[in-house]
Amino acid sequence: MDVVMLSRIQFALTSGFHYIYPPLSIGIGLMLVLFEGIYIKTKNPLYKRITKFWVKIFALTFALGVATGLVQLFGFGTNWARYSRFVGDVFGSALGAEGVFAFFLEAGFLGVMLFGWDKVSAGMHYFATICVAAGSHFSAVWIVVANSWMQTPQGHQVVGEGNASKAIVTDFWAMVFNPSSIDRLVHVVLGCWLAGIFFILSVSAYYMLKKKHLEFSKATMKLGLGMAAIVLLLQLWSADSTSRGVAVNQPSKLAAMEGVFNTEEATPLTLIGWVDEKNQKTKGIQVPGLLSFLVHRDFTTPVTGFDQIPKDERPPIGIVFQSFHIMIAMWGLMALVTIAALYLWKKRRIAKTKWVLWFLIVSVGFPQIANQVGWMTAEIGRQPWIVYGLLKTTHGVSPTIVSSQVVMSICMFIIIYVLLFALFIFLLNHKIQHGPEDEDEAVLQPEDPLYRNLKKATGRESR
Repeated sequence: MDVVMLSRIQFALTSGFHYIYPPLSIGIGLMLVLFEGIYIKTKNPLYKRITKFWVKIFALTFALGVATGLVQLFGFGTNWARYSRFVGDVFGSALGAEGVFAFFLEAGFLGVMLFGWDKVSAGMHYFATICVAAGSHFSAVWIVVANSWMQTPQGHQVVGEGNASKAIVTDFWAMVFNPSSIDRLVHVVLGCWLAGIFFILSVSAYYMLKKKHLEFSKATMKLGLGMAAIVLLLQLWSADSTSRGVAVNQPSKLAAMEGVFNTEEATPLTLIGWVDEKNQKTKGIQVPGLLSFLVHRDFTTPVTGFDQIPKDERPPIGIVFQSFHIMIAMWGLMALVTIAALYLWKKRRIAKTKWVLWFLIVSVGFPQIANQVGWMTAEIGRQPWIVYGLLKTTHGVSPTIVSSQVVMSICMFIIIYVLLFALFIFLLNHKIQHGPEDEDEAVLQPEDPLYRNLKKATGRESR
């Protein structure tokens, strides 16, 4: 295997593992703002306990996100030196802004959020929580801006020739608001929100199934289901807007996403199927004209197919097609479990319906899978360009690196990441099993015998 493919595999490995954690931090951060906001407004101590519990989970995901994210920065220099030279001016602007507006904001208030409960006022603590959540969102903003510029470059000028060429920023705001940045930013942030929301739903369902911390789990489940329904609808709208933008700016990517080989009227949409690249056909369940309608808002206008795209500018079709459709399937599973859970919640039967609780427990993986295959669709679908229309991937790799070095680094990363993930699961399981109560502030649950005895003796609920 050549050094270009090995370097792509290495970067996919480090990026994919890293991207387990930032979506959780962003999604949980949003929910922390809501939970603590309810506590500030109602003074209900239940929501303070909820916030304190999920702050601990947030801290764990934040720490892993920072540690794994540093590896990617080194990867730019070791494996992608020519690419780094070409985009250095553009990325320096965007990633520098991330450091100033995002990381410093998170780092400055993270300590107050974690340890300031009894040391600052409730309002100041809530302000710190908002700042930490905003900082995690700002990180997403600048990372997505930089990546979107690679997809639809704008606001730059290429100077120099050959290996000495590079892109310099001529219009900072045109670079920031390039044709795909807003659509992609909204889509990415909504995906992050779903990761955090379904993580919270999963833990809540686990506590319900085990009949533990019922008051806690009911409160988090109620808010989580409401937020899931809202964000899933927003994600559907965002997916439509993003795909229409791809059709305009990157027609080869859309052709791969939908398996469109021939430019024809009433272009069909493939619901479930596979790509036969040898015979240049897509087989499966298709709806005639539906793709034309989704892209152009009429049922007859053709969607650009691969017959109008040079062979040396086509991405790997099969993997892009399948990853895109897996992402859609994950959205469908999230929507299905949310609808089922909301119906049972309304009927007050959710705590007794084990199959839905199990469905919610495993649903923690749905947004994670959707996020991973979504990035696969975006990045593999951009091939053979590393900067669309400007720099091909084969021209971005470091000239001195050899295959054996990359293979060794991949093996090393696999070992380290397996150990890191095992540690993450161990610590996460410990926190979930311990539950939301502090050791010196245990809260009785309705299933506890002491709870029932106190209720009989006093005639009222006890905490």
